[in-house]
Amino acid sequence: MTALTVAEGALRGKDAQVAHGSLPIVEVVVMSREARTRELMALTVRSIERRLGEPLRFRAAANGELAARAVLRDRPDIVIADEIASRMGAFALARSLRDDALPFTGVIVILLERSSDVWLASWSGADAWFVKPADPFAVADRVWELLEERGRIPQEERV
Repeated sequence: MTALTVAEGALRGKDAQVAHGSLPIVEVVVMSREARTRELMALTVRSIERRLGEPLRFRAAANGELAARAVLRDRPDIVIADEIASRMGAFALARSLRDDALPFTGVIVILLERSSDVWLASWSGADAWFVKPADPFAVADRVWELLEERGRIPQEERV
């Protein structure tokens, strides 16, 4: 995973890829105070690479403030945030991204510590949430569906 300060593949680059008919690179920001949790988040979502046929591009943030700056600057496709984080947790991160002057329209997934926090995830503007330990296949499938809904990847034919 690359550091947040790397600004490769900004929004303008994605638009150019779409205009030329190739699949744009799907960018993901993972946010947790724990490095191991960030690694597991990335591993969970990385499983969609086979369906996509392209590698995902990851950035990691150790707290919500760093994640917010990176997301608002680089406009990734997906944000996966651990509920418990220092300097702005997942709920505050999601709410601030949705309430920004240029609201973030990408996918936001929150990993919850307890099921009683579902209402906070809903209030925050997150698209999906899972109580830990989350089923990695369910998380990846939901992220895929949300990307399809937003037109970031071609819709799969359902049998």
